[in-house]
Amino acid sequence: MAAVIGVKCLVWDLDDTLWDGVVLEGDRPRPFRAAVNTLRILDRRGILHAVASRGDRATAAGHLAEHGLDDLFCVLDIGWGAKSGAIRRIVAELNIGLDTVAFADNDAAERAEVAAALPMVRCYRAEQVGELASLPEFQPRVVTDESRQRRHRYLANRDRTTAEQAFVGSPAEFLVSLDLTMTIRNATEDDLARAHELTVRTHQLNTTGRTFDIDRLRELCTSDRHEVLIASLTDRFGTYGAVGLAVISFIGADAVLELLLMSCRVLSCGVGAVLLGHVVHDVAKRGWRPVARFVRTPVNQIMLVTLRFAGFELIERDGDRMMLAFDLRRPLPELPGHVRVVDGRNR
Repeated sequence: MAAVIGVKCLVWDLDDTLWDGVVLEGDRPRPFRAAVNTLRILDRRGILHAVASRGDRATAAGHLAEHGLDDLFCVLDIGWGAKSGAIRRIVAELNIGLDTVAFADNDAAERAEVAAALPMVRCYRAEQVGELASLPEFQPRVVTDESRQRRHRYLANRDRTTAEQAFVGSPAEFLVSLDLTMTIRNATEDDLARAHELTVRTHQLNTTGRTFDIDRLRELCTSDRHEVLIASLTDRFGTYGAVGLAVISFIGADAVLELLLMSCRVLSCGVGAVLLGHVVHDVAKRGWRPVARFVRTPVNQIMLVTLRFAGFELIERDGDRMMLAFDLRRPLPELPGHVRVVDGRNR
């Protein structure tokens, strides 16, 4: 049986869902205690919160701030349009999949509209909000320090977005201005929970969709025929944390990428090919032929495109399973110039 994809973001209606009343009509309701409890529990698990609600943004935001809840929400989409449209905009801003989103609303018509337009979004009644933390889809397999800081990283990204909107220049020039640095190093014991989390949470920028539990990752880290690499990213706004993972097997003359993934939240930074390019350069210099496994899923086509643009050619195919190899007679792929790479591996 396929694993249930966990919820990455819970989208809230406000009036008569988070609180009992309509603030635009002058009500000053206190948020439901059970709703606030769910907000905080899910936040500690690394599940994000957003708002898709009807009303006036400034009025609703002010009421959230009055009760100390404003910083718990990464996106506020408040207006008079369809809730499905708001959810689409939230998903685009957070750069996550619609199948990782849940929606809570007291209004059956609103839930029906979302369910009809976005059938992959899970919808819940307002009276269920206090029980959501107990449902399996809201219980990540692993909760790491990294996941507990996820909301703060998204809020920092909101500051980046604001800075980009005010930036005078091209998008490429703005990326250069960020002073992006990717550090690539061998995974350690302290990284294993985050590495496992990346394998189960990352679907779009993932070459094979394989998951590795912590014990298997620990075994691979200590094997002289494997490497497990972690990539972290920083810029002038702070750290994005660990955003990339590569698992490499050394088989015969080949260095085989069993898994390569990059967190979807850094897609706009143009760093998707950096870890791949670094691996190709490194193993080629050590005399190995770079080879990559690819397993097609409904959402990861972009990773096949990334491999092909990096110079990997198809050498074997069995349905959705492929093997691609880099011809070492070709020039090695160029690394993006706007990202500084620091090699922090043990030698």
